[in-house]
Amino acid sequence: MKKTYRSPIAEAVHSTASDLHQSGLLSKRDMRHFDRSCLTPVKALTATQILKLRKREDASQAVFAYHLGVSTNLVSQWERGEKKPQGSALKLLSLVDKKGLDWVA
Repeated sequence: MKKTYRSPIAEAVHSTASDLHQSGLLSKRDMRHFDRSCLTPVKALTATQILKLRKREDASQAVFAYHLGVSTNLVSQWERGEKKPQGSALKLLSLVDKKGLDWVA
C-alpha cells in the first residue's frame, strides 16, 4: 500500500529518515516518531461519522462499499455500530474524510 503523507515536505523528510534508518544511522524508535509525524493519521470513526461521511460524498452504501473494497453489508454494519472499521479500511475512510471519495475511486 502506498504511503500517504501530510504534505510534499513531510514526504521528503520521511524518505530521508527512512534511508537513514535503513543505513543503521537512525533507530527504530526515531523512525516511529517520523512515521507518526509525517504520515496521514488514522482516526477511529463512530457509526454516525461513517454515515455522515457517506452521505457527504452522496454515495449509496453499495457505491461506498465498492470504492472501499468491502461488502455493502459491512458498510451497513459500520453505520449501525455493530462493527468498527480496522486496518486498511480505516485508513481508506480517513483518506475519504480528508480528500473525498473521488480520491480513492
